Amino acid sequence: MAVQEAEQSTHEGGCTCGDCPHGVREGHRRAVAAFVAKRDAFARGKGLPGAVAHSTGASRQWVSDELTQSAGEVAARSRAESDAWTAALLPRTVYTVWGATLLLLLVQALTAIGAGWTSARTAGLLAAAVTAGALTAAAWVHRAKGGILAPLTGEDNRLSTSRAVAACWVFLAVFSVLVLAGELAGASDHARRDDLIDGLELSRGAGVVTVLAVVCAVAVLVRRVVGTRLRTGRLQKVPADRPRTADLLTDDSGGADFADTQYVLVSTVAVVFAAVRLARRPEQLPDLPWGLALLVLVSAATYLVGKYAEGGRAVILSVVRAREAGDLDGPIRNGDDIEIRGTGFVPPGAERADRLARTVVRIGTVHVHVPLVPVAGGFSNPTDTVLTVPVPVEVEPGRVDVQVVTAAGTETNTCAIDVTSD
Repeated sequence: MAVQEAEQSTHEGGCTCGDCPHGVREGHRRAVAAFVAKRDAFARGKGLPGAVAHSTGASRQWVSDELTQSAGEVAARSRAESDAWTAALLPRTVYTVWGATLLLLLVQALTAIGAGWTSARTAGLLAAAVTAGALTAAAWVHRAKGGILAPLTGEDNRLSTSRAVAACWVFLAVFSVLVLAGELAGASDHARRDDLIDGLELSRGAGVVTVLAVVCAVAVLVRRVVGTRLRTGRLQKVPADRPRTADLLTDDSGGADFADTQYVLVSTVAVVFAAVRLARRPEQLPDLPWGLALLVLVSAATYLVGKYAEGGRAVILSVVRAREAGDLDGPIRNGDDIEIRGTGFVPPGAERADRLARTVVRIGTVHVHVPLVPVAGGFSNPTDTVLTVPVPVEVEPGRVDVQVVTAAGTETNTCAIDVTSD
C-alpha cells in the first residue's frame, strides 16, 4: 500500500517521469525551459569553461556542442509527449463522436416538441450512430498512427488541408445517403419510396457531386505534386512531432498561409450551408446552388496553384571570407571562417535547435557541421540566408567546391573557392 501511494504521489504535481501524459508534458516543458536558460546564458558569455574561453573558435564549438546535446534532450522529450498524445487520442475520439451523437439526439428531441417526431429524425439518428461507429472502428484500427487523423495526416506528420477538406465533403455525402437509406427502409408507402429514390437523382445533387469530385481530385493531385517536388529537391519538408489543428491554416513554419486559410473558410461555409439544406430537406441530397459550388471550385483552384508555387531549392549565391573588425583582408586559409550567402538554408519547420544542428557544409571532401551561435531569443547562425563555418585544416589547399546539406536532407548547388596554404 505504501509503495502504491508513493507511486501515485510521483505522478502528481510536477511529475517528469515520462510514464504518464502529465509527466511527459511537464518533462518537455522543463527541458525547454532549461535549454532556453542555457542558450541565453551562453549568449551573454556566461558558463564558458576557462579551458576554451581564450579561443574564439574553441569556445564557439564548445557552446555549439553543448547546445546540440541539450537540444537532443528536448527533442527526445518532445517525441515522448507526442507518443503520449497519440495514445490518448483514441478515447478522446470515442468521447467526441458519441458525444456529438448524443448532442444530435438532444437537438432532435427539443425541435420535435410541438412539431412531432418524424421518420427523418429517426433516420438522422441512425445515420449518426452508424457514422460514429465507423469512426470509432477506424480510430481503433489506426490507434498507433493517430486514430481517425491518420488518413488526414501527410507524410510530414502534419494535418493535410486538402485531405481534411475532402474528408468533410465525403462525410457529408455519406451521411446524406445514410439518411436517405434510413428513410427508405422505414417508408411503407410506394409513392414515398419513389420520392426518396428520386432524391438521389443527379439533378438534385449535381452541385454537391461536382464539388466532391473536385476536392477529392485536388487532394490526390496535391499529394502527387508534393511528392514529386520533394524527390526533385524543389521543395523542402521537415517532419513535425505530431499533427495539430493549426496545420490546416498555416505553413510548415507555423505562419499564416493564405491559400490554405481561404480554402478551409470557403469549404466550411459551403459544408455548413449544405448541412442546413439537408436538415431542411432530408428526402434528397443537399441542393448546393451552383453559385456556391463555383465559389468552392475557385477556392480549390487557388489552393492548388498555391501548392505549385510554394517552396523552392536551397541555393548558394556566393561564398566569401568572413572578416571581423580589425582583421586584415586576405585569401581564404585553413582555419578561417567563410560566409556562405544564399537562400533556403533553413527549411520551414526546421527552426528548432536540434534541427538547425543538422545543417552541414561540404567543403571539398570534408563535412563541417554548422555551429550554433546563440543570441538572446534565438540563433545568429545558421540562418536562412547566411551560414558561417570554419575551413578545417583537413581541407587540401587549392580550388574546392562548397555545398550545403540542409536539415531536410536536400543539397544545394556547388560554389568553388580557392584555399591557400599560407
